[in-house]
Amino acid sequence: LTLFAIEGHRFSARNVATTVHRVGKFGGNRFRADRRLLPLAAMCRHRMTAFEAQHIANVAWGFAKLEFIDHRLFEAIKVETPRRVRDFNPQHLANTVWAFATATTE
Repeated sequence: LTLFAIEGHRFSARNVATTVHRVGKFGGNRFRADRRLLPLAAMCRHRMTAFEAQHIANVAWGFAKLEFIDHRLFEAIKVETPRRVRDFNPQHLANTVWAFATATTE
């Protein structure tokens, strides 16, 4: 998150999605109150149309794993996923569905 805070403006779509996935994977929910997630979520919303299917799935999964639910981000994912559904493999779909199931249980 520190690297994103400093150099995030230089991150490619892949770098942004990977950041979310790695923070979710290794940080769990201990980062959910970290204010640095706000600009990361905003960048994901901004880059949504540049994301590949795997990026969308990783972003959804990562933020759900963090228990950091940005409703505008999840709305953008909800809109973009059907447009790209043919690009999703079974794992991408499973991760995205899990993220929405997890995010909407609160």
